[in-house]
Amino acid sequence: MKLFATVAMAVAWIPAYAGMTEPAPNKDLAALFDREFKLSIEEHPELGTILGVPGFDDRLTDHSPGAIARRKAHVKTVIAELERFDPATLNTQDRISRDIALDGAGLQAREDAFYGDLPFGSEFGDGWNLVTTQRGPELVAGYLINATRFATEADYRNYLSRLAKVPRWLDQEMAQLRAGMKSGWMPPKEAMGPVPGMFDAFANADVTASPMWQPFTKFPKDIPVATQEALASEGRRVLSEAVHPAFAKYRDFVVKEYIPACRKELASSALPGGPAYYAFRVREMTTLPLDPAEIHKTGLAEVARIRGEMDKVIASTGFKGTFDEFIKYTQTDPRFLSKSSAERLTMYRDIAKRADAELPKLFATLPRLPYGVRPMEAYEGDNADHYSPGALDGSRAGFFEANVNNAEKKNWLDMESTLLHEAVPGHHLQNSRALEIEGLPDFRRTGWYVAYGEGWALYAESLGYEMGFYKDPYSHFGALSNEMLRACRLVIDTGIHSMGWTREQSIRYLAGNTGFSAGVVAAEIDRYIVDPGQALGYKVGELKIKALRAKAKAELGDAFDIRRFHNALLDDGALPLTILEARVDEWIAREKERKEKNG
Repeated sequence: MKLFATVAMAVAWIPAYAGMTEPAPNKDLAALFDREFKLSIEEHPELGTILGVPGFDDRLTDHSPGAIARRKAHVKTVIAELERFDPATLNTQDRISRDIALDGAGLQAREDAFYGDLPFGSEFGDGWNLVTTQRGPELVAGYLINATRFATEADYRNYLSRLAKVPRWLDQEMAQLRAGMKSGWMPPKEAMGPVPGMFDAFANADVTASPMWQPFTKFPKDIPVATQEALASEGRRVLSEAVHPAFAKYRDFVVKEYIPACRKELASSALPGGPAYYAFRVREMTTLPLDPAEIHKTGLAEVARIRGEMDKVIASTGFKGTFDEFIKYTQTDPRFLSKSSAERLTMYRDIAKRADAELPKLFATLPRLPYGVRPMEAYEGDNADHYSPGALDGSRAGFFEANVNNAEKKNWLDMESTLLHEAVPGHHLQNSRALEIEGLPDFRRTGWYVAYGEGWALYAESLGYEMGFYKDPYSHFGALSNEMLRACRLVIDTGIHSMGWTREQSIRYLAGNTGFSAGVVAAEIDRYIVDPGQALGYKVGELKIKALRAKAKAELGDAFDIRRFHNALLDDGALPLTILEARVDEWIAREKERKEKNG
């Protein structure tokens, strides 16, 4: 069961013990969590690599129908086991862990029910939506290369063993995709245009141009030269004889069979699960019981508010044209454009250093794990910048992976807010702090919720005003453009999946309200189409965090400490928003007691 990637619905919350000694940690519950965390990695060894857990770098997940059926059945077993623990007998952290695990498993069971006996499940790589602009085996392969340890000959041997398993892995995926073709679980054809080109680097005849060849281009110095040559030779052989032909076969299947059969309708309500499937995705991605119409209304209000702020910034620059003319000006005038990929990467690294220096003002405890800034792979095109977390044991740093592709066509206006979102105080700070929290089960230290994680990262962008960023009006406009993007997502995602919006209508709306280039806008819209509900978590989470901050400040007055408040948000690891709110309420009560004791 994917305990460390759970998403939860609202839970019945039991207040913390007041004036009482809490029960000791429940050893049986801890053993269950430990067993399930280890089983998750056994079932999905790629996650072991991503988390830096040794012993899994030579394997790939078994996505055969039998393996998927086994995992789906196991979810029900875990639910029964978790329900045997009475929450009234557990201490606070054990109760939180049980609630998270039980609700996450419940959501897995609900998703699995949509698929019935089909070879699809809710766990990593088991779903029907396997190849889009947002996911695919080529993206998984690239991610694994960056996460894999290459320090010894044994590491390279493990990698060669994993490469040898790629043909089976891709054949199993094609079988899943064919099941989707027969059952109607397929993405819309209109959003699949860029997909074939994403496979070129993995399927072409020149294997040395492949990202999968990169580990053989630079060996650790303590590996003998003769061994290096032998490993490189074997790598070239496996890639040319097995891996690249398998990817070429997969690409041909996608181009000739799969994409032509993809559905015409954009809305996820056209899938076999119907409107209930989108309702499920909304609940899963926001962790709140929200109605799409309610979200759409909130989005429209946020778009109007942010647009007012953008207009004020434009006026402050002295620009006399319209909003659209200002957008065109910032997208075409050389003063705003990156001169090269190298320049854009250097600019990001400069922003990172300036951000690091401001963190102690806002956080009582900071993570020890460092982070780096590196370029995204060229084959990812105009997909969004993103963050790759560090290893569970701290042996690998986190990385902000900056999209410096097509740099000459991109302006620098949103770079400050993007770095703050992806690195610090955004994803890196939050993820790394969670990894270092002692006493929590591993599945909580590595957990992820879209509404919490992306909500925090968008909130982190807003901290830029307190950190001394956005002083340049154009950078301020870029920050507002990024916030506008997330507000537009509330409108567009619900518009596409519950109100009949078209792709062109969505592109016009996003382009008309943000300062992003045509390529970025198109990639964003395709993302919302193929991944229903995911884009909702950003604004929903940010608005909740801002509301909690306002509540805490109002109740605590002069006793409100922003550094302690931020750690109250972070120091339980990732949480569904319902539990986060309850935990902040408890923190406020403790802060009031602390204030009374200190006079």
